[in-house]
Amino acid sequence: MNLPLINRVLEHKDQIAIATNEGTYTYGDLLHASSQIATNLLQNAADLQEKRIDFLIPSGFEYVATQWGIWRAGGIAVPLCVSHPRPELEYVILNSGASTIVAHPNFEQLLRPIARSHNLRFILTSETLPTQISPLPEIDITRRALILYTSGTTGKPKGVVTTHHNIQAQVTSLIDAWEWTSGDRILHVLPLHHIHGIVNVLTCALWAGAQCHMLSKFDPETVWNRICEGDLTLFMAVPTIYVKLIAAWETASGDRQKSRSESCAKMRLMVSGSAALPVQVLEKWQNISNHFLLERYGMTEIGMALSNPLHGKRAAGYVGKPLPRVEVRLVDESGDVVAPGTPGEIQVKGPGVFLEYWQNPEATAKTFRDGWFCTGDLAVVENDNYRILGRISVDIIKTGGYKVSALEIEEVLRSHPEIQECAVVGVEDLEWGERVCAALVLRSQGERI
Repeated sequence: MNLPLINRVLEHKDQIAIATNEGTYTYGDLLHASSQIATNLLQNAADLQEKRIDFLIPSGFEYVATQWGIWRAGGIAVPLCVSHPRPELEYVILNSGASTIVAHPNFEQLLRPIARSHNLRFILTSETLPTQISPLPEIDITRRALILYTSGTTGKPKGVVTTHHNIQAQVTSLIDAWEWTSGDRILHVLPLHHIHGIVNVLTCALWAGAQCHMLSKFDPETVWNRICEGDLTLFMAVPTIYVKLIAAWETASGDRQKSRSESCAKMRLMVSGSAALPVQVLEKWQNISNHFLLERYGMTEIGMALSNPLHGKRAAGYVGKPLPRVEVRLVDESGDVVAPGTPGEIQVKGPGVFLEYWQNPEATAKTFRDGWFCTGDLAVVENDNYRILGRISVDIIKTGGYKVSALEIEEVLRSHPEIQECAVVGVEDLEWGERVCAALVLRSQGERI
């Protein structure tokens, strides 16, 4: 059987799927190109049988067609980061046990020597693709689909393995919660080696039969110009991107500010995630765009777990409630569920939770408890809304017998008019265990606060 994602696309063959600076591509174009890529990868084999195909391609149609081609050939897609130097790329390629590297010509000098030294097949996206399409294998949705590498607080990055079923569950949960339709048009400005860009934006758009407008890299003026075309319905980004868009808006002329604000107001939804959104940024963006950003919470291992509502009141500093078909609980250090208002570790269960860490059964076993994935994040439920307090091992400072959230202190510090940015850490102290310390970036040089 075809994968459900592929079956759905058959309904939209003549509609635009991907738009880039180079042109527009229909769902039919995507189906054809991905079948050619799958045929090339198979080399007359019947099925790649979950061989890992690592690929390094800038955001655009070739990226999507390659990802789909790997899936349709029965392989596991391992996207590489376009900004990583050779040591990091080589680590992922070797750890994933790649059989093949697919690269855009821009990265040939970087990746071909790695492929040669490890005797791996190397394919450039500029090579001519087969015109005769091979029979493609039937892919069961329980098979492994994707490995994304995520850095923890210690040790080397781990490969997070998700199946086609996991991805389908993550996508359909967001489709339901955020009411995606085939009439949506989203601007894609996020990295494509990260779950935010791959699942929340790209795959949700394609599952819905919507249009995904892809930029090869983020540039504030380019993004503003695209927004001002006035046809977008959705935008998703990380807090840093919103900060840069705010700065670009503030330096624009009055007429351009008005045009940019009016164009934002035409969209139906704007989302922020992947990092804590400072309230100050949320409020500035609301004044500019007339959008109260929807914050959500997720991880590479689980997809998205919590979200503020699409309709209804959203609270600053909160990430809402569990998404459809996702179970969430907070537990204490003994593993007991805590009462509302009491901080606890976030644990998640549901069909979107990942399968395993690649070839690391010890790490996999360590992060599950009775079927629940232990996120390592601390949160509290207040007025039925979850508020993230930070990583237990990094953002929680143990001082004088109390557990203090570095994120909460940072939020308070940012409210001071002279503090532009800050970072709070715990520093070892004989008396307090850890002493709270802050590094500040001031708006005015030489000012004392």
